[in-house]
Amino acid sequence: MKIEKKVCATIHGDVTLYTLTNSCGSRVVLSSLGAGIVSVEVPDSDGNLANVAIGYADPADYMADGPCAGKIPGRYANRIAGGKLRVEGRDYQLAINNGPNALHGGPTGFHNRIWESRVEGDSVVFSRVSPDGEENYPGTVSVSAIYSWSDDHVLTLELKAITDAPTVVNLTNHAYWNLEGENSGSVLGHKLYLTASRYLPTDESLIPTGEIATVKGTPMDFTVAKTLGEDIEKPFPALEYGKGYDNCWLVDDYVGGARKTVAVLEAPKSGRVLEVATTQPAVQIYTGNWLAGCPKNPEGRSYDDYDGVAIECQGLPDAPNHPDFRSQQLYPGEVYSELIEFKFTTK
Repeated sequence: MKIEKKVCATIHGDVTLYTLTNSCGSRVVLSSLGAGIVSVEVPDSDGNLANVAIGYADPADYMADGPCAGKIPGRYANRIAGGKLRVEGRDYQLAINNGPNALHGGPTGFHNRIWESRVEGDSVVFSRVSPDGEENYPGTVSVSAIYSWSDDHVLTLELKAITDAPTVVNLTNHAYWNLEGENSGSVLGHKLYLTASRYLPTDESLIPTGEIATVKGTPMDFTVAKTLGEDIEKPFPALEYGKGYDNCWLVDDYVGGARKTVAVLEAPKSGRVLEVATTQPAVQIYTGNWLAGCPKNPEGRSYDDYDGVAIECQGLPDAPNHPDFRSQQLYPGEVYSELIEFKFTTK
């Protein structure tokens, strides 16, 4: 594996970019800003390379971008109702940055920080220490994100964290995928399959109600592959609240620590296929409903709504406020350890 390093001076500080090139010439570019995925160049069914990850022309534009493109949000990915968090009997008020709720760890969350970085063998390791009280979360948390890229086009992300005091941790990667190429327009013609027969209904602000519902007979059913656009305009609360898909599905037959394929995305023209596997209990599907107005992409335009789809393997949103949900609490002496794999093939 060839790994090249480049340091870019930005108004936010030095951002380090890493380019990982496999033996086939396929490349992944990673950034220390948000420990993020900048681009992934993989072949189509005719062998033509194209970048399939939405990204921006300027490395500095990833700071505080609305879409959180390619980055690792934290300390708690997704939403927490009213920003209200209770840990070990003590209440904490988090920043409100998404309607009435807290989102992705707050405005200065992990995704808007420049991480420490280094090369270890064939991997790139990003790390940072989140001090006690950062964004008003309790406990000092040391976190790392380890990326590796293989000759058979598998991008692996290992997420690890430890704490010195009880806290909550929920980490994911927020890459948006367009398997026709990042500048090719809408992804609503892509087909999606999910190994998930249940999802979390939400209120109008996209906070889970606490119900765990079956997808059967609803537009939320991807247990048989269908295009993202097939049902997206149907009159259904989840789709109306989010202007498209922005919901969490529970992985069927989940076993903690066990790797499982949870999503398969297919592009009709290029023949590219993305298989997503994880040890996480759930996956948030977001069809880029609010991408318009984001920073300019490498071709010099802002993306339009629905130009990419995020497949975010994670813990359940607002779990700290739902005792029946799988807990995302982390205690001293424990290790938060999760895996996400993005495997690119063709059909």
